[in-house]
Amino acid sequence: MGWKIFVHSVRMVLDNLGAALRVSLLLYLVQVVNQVIVYASPQIGAASGEPMQSPAASFELLIMMILALIASLWIAVGWHRFVLTGEQPRGFLPNWHGTAIMSYLGRSIMIGLLLGLGIAVVAGLALGLATAVPGLVGVVVFGLVGLASYLFFRIGLILPAAALGERLTLRESWQASGQDDKAILVLALIVMGARLLIELPAMIDGSTDTVVSLIYGIVVNWFVTMIGISVLTTLYGHFVEGRSID
Repeated sequence: MGWKIFVHSVRMVLDNLGAALRVSLLLYLVQVVNQVIVYASPQIGAASGEPMQSPAASFELLIMMILALIASLWIAVGWHRFVLTGEQPRGFLPNWHGTAIMSYLGRSIMIGLLLGLGIAVVAGLALGLATAVPGLVGVVVFGLVGLASYLFFRIGLILPAAALGERLTLRESWQASGQDDKAILVLALIVMGARLLIELPAMIDGSTDTVVSLIYGIVVNWFVTMIGISVLTTLYGHFVEGRSID
């Protein structure tokens, strides 16, 4: 079932590629501009440790980061609503749902804080033990990432609910996704493996600060973004709304 959920999410994007581009293309360009600005920005001075950017440039970068965040939330809400309600975007922009977007942001922050605190505690204990055994640190880190992914999928159903304007608590999300927690675990492992495969070219090349790496990242991250949103959409549709994946 975990594999079915992943495949269904990928096909959701590929089978609706035109709609996916209409929902996300213009908004994703905002994120692309932000990535290019970050790439072109002066690096931290190696000798002094002082930033080489002017205050004005730093402020502009901050504004672009905020716009990129809004764009990502807008994409997520628009895609959730397209898949779950059939709401069509207007031209190359999804409809603006300000309340849903703010709710999505608030719930994202809440999930981030909960996972961050929980994983930090577990990581402190696990890494403390792992340092006594050479070679075990990498295994522990991989396990922590897997745990974070699993927990995110278990409680993350509150995000599609926010996009629809529905009220779903963390407990209700946990209970709904608990109908098949093994599928969620398999899904988390599959997503981790897929992410690793995506990062392989950069790992083999040994450099992530080249123009080629920037272009590769821009293209690949669009698919990662859309498929990631689709995974949450599939989980919500299946576990909360009772939709079939077959």
